[in-house]
Amino acid sequence: MNAPSSRPAASPRARIAALERDDKWFLGGLDGVVWAPPFPRWLHRPGFWDPVHLLQHEVGPAFSVALVRPDGAEHPLRRSAGGPGGREPTPRRWRPGWLVATWSDGRGLIFEERRQVLPGGVLESSWHIPAELEGHVVGFTAQPADATDGVEPTTDGVGWTRTVSDRRGEELVLRMELAGSAPPAWRRVVPSEGRGTPEWGHSPFAEGVGAPGSANSDPGEHRPGWIWIAVALPLEGVDDGGPPTFRLTLRLRDNEARGPAPACGTASAWESFFGDFPRFESGDPYLDRYFDYRIYGLGLNRIEGRWGPVRHPAIAEGPEYFHVPIAYSAQCHMMEMRWRKGGREAWGSLLNFVDNRKPDGSFHGRLYPERLEGTDFYHANWGDALLAVDDMHPDAAARARCYEGLSRYARWLTAERDPEASGMFTVTNHFETGQEYMSRYMAVDGEADVAGWRPRLRLKGIDVTVYAHQLFRALASVAHRLERPGDEAEWHGLADRCWKAIDERMWSTTAGLFTDVDGRTGERTGVKAAVGFYPLLTSRVGEARLNALLDHLEDPRTFGTRFPLPSSSVDDPRFSAEGIWRGKRRNCPWNGRVWPMTTSHVIEGLLRCWRGGSARAGALAADMLHRFARMMFTDGDPSRPNCFEHYHPHTGRACHFRGIDDYQHSWILDLLARGFAGLHVDASGIEVRPLPNGPARVSLGPVVARGRTVCVDVEPGQVTATVDGERLEGPRGEALRVPWAP
Repeated sequence: MNAPSSRPAASPRARIAALERDDKWFLGGLDGVVWAPPFPRWLHRPGFWDPVHLLQHEVGPAFSVALVRPDGAEHPLRRSAGGPGGREPTPRRWRPGWLVATWSDGRGLIFEERRQVLPGGVLESSWHIPAELEGHVVGFTAQPADATDGVEPTTDGVGWTRTVSDRRGEELVLRMELAGSAPPAWRRVVPSEGRGTPEWGHSPFAEGVGAPGSANSDPGEHRPGWIWIAVALPLEGVDDGGPPTFRLTLRLRDNEARGPAPACGTASAWESFFGDFPRFESGDPYLDRYFDYRIYGLGLNRIEGRWGPVRHPAIAEGPEYFHVPIAYSAQCHMMEMRWRKGGREAWGSLLNFVDNRKPDGSFHGRLYPERLEGTDFYHANWGDALLAVDDMHPDAAARARCYEGLSRYARWLTAERDPEASGMFTVTNHFETGQEYMSRYMAVDGEADVAGWRPRLRLKGIDVTVYAHQLFRALASVAHRLERPGDEAEWHGLADRCWKAIDERMWSTTAGLFTDVDGRTGERTGVKAAVGFYPLLTSRVGEARLNALLDHLEDPRTFGTRFPLPSSSVDDPRFSAEGIWRGKRRNCPWNGRVWPMTTSHVIEGLLRCWRGGSARAGALAADMLHRFARMMFTDGDPSRPNCFEHYHPHTGRACHFRGIDDYQHSWILDLLARGFAGLHVDASGIEVRPLPNGPARVSLGPVVARGRTVCVDVEPGQVTATVDGERLEGPRGEALRVPWAP
């Protein structure tokens, strides 16, 4: 293998093309509108009949497409057979930004359909159709009559108002339009009873119902049922061999004029997004592909800052009802989006919560585009994430706003969750940690798993106490920069009190692990959970205890499973690798499944210990990071990366039954960049120190941070850093430090 280049040559288009596969269909416009049905019923039909999501709101049906003969009958289409050695193309090809479906009519004619979700809330089905075909290409939909009003013709199609509700019952009113790429040959609107399916033969239009050109109806007179809408483009005058000629679109916009910007080409938008991230190249197909796949996942879940309270660009936790900013995962998005040039989404992921904080200083758990009610609460490691973003993309104004908001949050946390000034912080229900169904809660309340969000627990949580410690320490650092010595001393005092409690009251000699404390009795629970490793994030764990923690991570009887790492110890009496709790497989079980969120925390802690001088922690971090990345591939196939909520600790099988792929609940991209490429950026300069036992050769770059352009090459005997064109070298195994030039 040749030594990697300091400036990898692969273009964004090539990186996107390398992710192509035939078993995926998720599409997004990088702005809050995604078409990602977990279990699509109508993928075998043209168009987008399965629901689309506008943030957390499900909107369906969308629309389908039919090729209609002059007599009104449908040209029968079937998916191209494709396959190796066949004359027909592959029936379905996906890559970030588009899904191409190939159809045939049984007579040798091949039709290519390209589906895209464009920025601006536009679902587009574009067609390349042979010139000899006659008739019309028709986009059609069926909208529920009891939620549809204001149907009227538009310049290029038909528009209407649609009311949708989320899982909380909160309504959002949308303006929708089905249109073509040219003025339509005809358009029709027909109220109907019966079923709403994407079968042309089942539509009222197949029987000639509805006068051509009609597009007016009062759906209120026809509830319940469906409002069928069709827009037809003529097939005449097509030049064979050209680009897709026919485009049918469905546009969704918030009726209050909030929402995405006007549409632009999805290819250019996705290429721009990929082009703002560095290229990671190691020769390991799992690591290389996963780095770029993660960029796709972040783009799929990107939200533009135009949705009511969500005023800054940010990343949603995942598809479906997870497609909103969520506090627990925002820390992950900050860690990863700081590797994008400019860092807008990294800052935005915190600023959205800061700007919408509650009157008492606490943060909402989720941010919705309408009323901020029923948002719950989640703990998160805001302090570390703030410093990480500020290290790479310093912004004095954003830093000051976040300091004020997080200061109020910290004072609320201290007053409400540690009023006794113990230095330990209370968890009041098993949902607010983001980790439900675990023995750690049952140790203090035998009904913790059936109490829902009710605040009945008094568990001093090791995870939330570490988060508080990191927050206090981060606030002290920012207070120093803001020249607020009084604040700085206050935050240092709180951090020290917090650490004293962690060190003296939360370490269990019997368990060999940090554990929670019963807030009623002050006694340690002794329950071994993966959060017991979170004190590694503080870089304050002594050598003896560090080695005890590392022993657990290597011991298959507790946490050393094939795929790292189970959320609860293997010897926990409620442990289940399959996620069974009280005899039932749960959607979100933390009693033994591997959650990439927890794994990211632990590898992050090991990485910090490595930088602090622990060779053993570094070797284990590298090993776990390798195994972590390999787990996130379906059946171990390097061409099929995934990112589900949780995995089997022994087999690595994902929770496919949930259907929630591309769930951004970890920060593996950041760990690859800092772990195997070894690049750390802060206010003083850069340090390059890759983990031991990583890939023999790694290149990363260009990284745009603090107004500088950085590339890193790691080779068997040396590391090289190129900063704004200046090349510096050092031996591998030693830290290469490069201060910023004046």
